[in-house]
Amino acid sequence: MSFTIADTLLSSRFFLGTAGYPSPKVLQDAIAASGAQVVTVGLKRQLAPGQNPLSKSTTDGVSNAFFQILKQNGARLLPNTAGCKTAREAITLSHMAREIFDTNWIKLEVIGDDYTLQPDPIELINAATQLVKDGFEVFPYCTDDLVTCNRLLDAGCRILMPWGAPIGSGQGLVNPFALRTLRARLPNVPLVVDAGIGSPVDAVKAMELGFDAVLLNSAVAQSHDPVKMAEAFKLAIQSGRMAYEAGIMARQDMATPTTPVTGRPFLL
Repeated sequence: MSFTIADTLLSSRFFLGTAGYPSPKVLQDAIAASGAQVVTVGLKRQLAPGQNPLSKSTTDGVSNAFFQILKQNGARLLPNTAGCKTAREAITLSHMAREIFDTNWIKLEVIGDDYTLQPDPIELINAATQLVKDGFEVFPYCTDDLVTCNRLLDAGCRILMPWGAPIGSGQGLVNPFALRTLRARLPNVPLVVDAGIGSPVDAVKAMELGFDAVLLNSAVAQSHDPVKMAEAFKLAIQSGRMAYEAGIMARQDMATPTTPVTGRPFLL
């Protein structure tokens, strides 16, 4: 089950978000139950009310309890630029995140539509281009559009994070064809399905398509029992990956008998 992403060997293919949990204790327990080795945190949305997230003085705010929980967990932090709408804003926030968390990993989000929270491809590519030049390992949150994905690779991204559906919608994989196409056309690029996952079934489907990992937040945080749901997703992701590696049988248009009506059922 282990795999390498951004030159880092991981044994878990489950990336977990940290927003919207009922309590810090539930968040801690959910991370532990998930087995996730990478957790995301939206710096802009987690800073105290009234603080300017783009002000360098806010770096002192990391002493609050929320950030301490994440540090104590031991998982690798993947800061994200959630809430940014321009390349300039995302670049500034990325530099702040690198200073705060001492990591060059950044989940790059540049939103172009408030209703669907769909990424702005132009601003996203512009931000990615500059951040790669600045020494960041960019994990771009993008749509399943092949052309945009190729432009992000041209900009220097080594990982892609296409959505399964709009953020927080729980719709699952709304366009399996596009995701399957990405996997086929980009066989050597680490691909992480990010956003829209609603249940462990969706995670299984993503892994069976050959994706390298799954990132989700709401499906765990908004469940009735986030700790149990985190474990359910862990098992689903493991199961889906095992099925992909084992080789899933091809679908048939017609029935095919599993046991011959003549001769022996086994070859001896």
